Amino acid sequence: MTNYRPSDEVRRIRAQLDHPVIDSDGHLIEFLPLVRDLLVHLAGESVAQRFDAVVHSGETLQGVSDEMRKRHGIAQSPWWGIPTRNTLDRATAMLPRLLYERLDELGLDVAVLYPTYGLIPIHLPDDELRQATAAAFNAYLAEQYAPYTDRLIPVACIPTFTPEEAVRELEHAVVDLGLRAVMMGGAIRRPIPEGGPGAIWVDGLGHGSLYDYDLLWRRCVELGVSPTFHSSGSGWGSRMSTNNYVFNHIGNFAAAGELTARSLLMGGVPLRFPELRFAFQEGGTAWACNLYSDVIGHWEKRNAEAVTRYDPAELDRGMLTSLFDRFAAGAVRERRSRLDEGLGLLSEPMIEGASIDDFAESLLKSPDDIKDVFSRQYFFGCEADDPMAAVAFDERLNPLGARLPALFASDIGHWDVPDFRKVLEEAWELVEHGLLDAEGFRHFTFANPVRLWAGTNPGFFEGTSVEKAATEELTGL
Repeated sequence: MTNYRPSDEVRRIRAQLDHPVIDSDGHLIEFLPLVRDLLVHLAGESVAQRFDAVVHSGETLQGVSDEMRKRHGIAQSPWWGIPTRNTLDRATAMLPRLLYERLDELGLDVAVLYPTYGLIPIHLPDDELRQATAAAFNAYLAEQYAPYTDRLIPVACIPTFTPEEAVRELEHAVVDLGLRAVMMGGAIRRPIPEGGPGAIWVDGLGHGSLYDYDLLWRRCVELGVSPTFHSSGSGWGSRMSTNNYVFNHIGNFAAAGELTARSLLMGGVPLRFPELRFAFQEGGTAWACNLYSDVIGHWEKRNAEAVTRYDPAELDRGMLTSLFDRFAAGAVRERRSRLDEGLGLLSEPMIEGASIDDFAESLLKSPDDIKDVFSRQYFFGCEADDPMAAVAFDERLNPLGARLPALFASDIGHWDVPDFRKVLEEAWELVEHGLLDAEGFRHFTFANPVRLWAGTNPGFFEGTSVEKAATEELTGL
């Protein structure tokens, strides 16, 4: 057996740590022939053939001209997205036993592994294909990773086009298959019924959603499952380049995560389900800090009481007329008699019965409520080489001195990581460059992951190599 030894640098880093390292978003690469066979068993050959079309869709799209792409609004999809030259890393992502044997070499104690190809099926518009492929991928994960769950924790695929389908697959994955971590579709493309071909809007499962997802959140509480999201913002909004994948990829996970986080918050989900912890993966924390600050800023200016200062009825017409009489000049003064014509835009009276409280649905009552959601219930996955992760820990920048729970999320398995052996070194650069202290690094790589995964389910780490340390962290020992 090959002995995969950590580098001197990894050993040096680990010698300075008094805690385990949990990777909260590595990626496995599924062996598709087995997934297909499982799909045939679950749903039949005809569904598997539709899955074949999805598997080969990238190859098909590469043959479509840019002119045709522009005509039909076809965004450039991912290409060359997984390791090839580094064949060892490619095999490592595909073979659970190999990754298991290499964990110490990478400096990791436990890796929570998100799908690669499994990112696709939960967003397919074909109901039968979406549900069947999610079930097949989950069966694959449960079967292949069962011998290694003391250190490798696979993440189930949960489609969320409706709350009912989400609950069905959640129960199948968690109750029947024994999977303990889940990935949900958090940015669902919905057709606009009368918007014409290709007209869509994106549903974030909270405010303004097509469905009431409380059924799903309630079942997550009952099963002790933290909802996590790894949706892509590529292919919608401003990320619609027909010929440039990088253009579409930059910031796409942040865009999708921001939508879901904002939708859940403004829809009141975190406050209705305070037991739940939510994670938004691979987008970093810069967007999260901005969203947090922006929500507080909007609360301060536009909560139900504060917004009344902009009520058109509050305008002192006498004072305004007097000031125009004193200071208006030239062409403006000549039109003083038409003052009413210039006062209505953006200062219209409300429709009778309409609410002026944009925060009513959110259930937020104070900035402290907002801080609690962003520092206790929301978690944010950051790739190892992302220096902006440090912003989450900066109490000087974040309103009310908040520290947002950033998660070490290696992204091994994808093109973002040319060499798996470097992820811990890259994360440690936050400390070496003075962006994070030892305590912050401990939270980044251990305490925050424990709070996320075990915050909803205290038994999440039972049977793993970090069980004792996680239990002590939870109980404050």
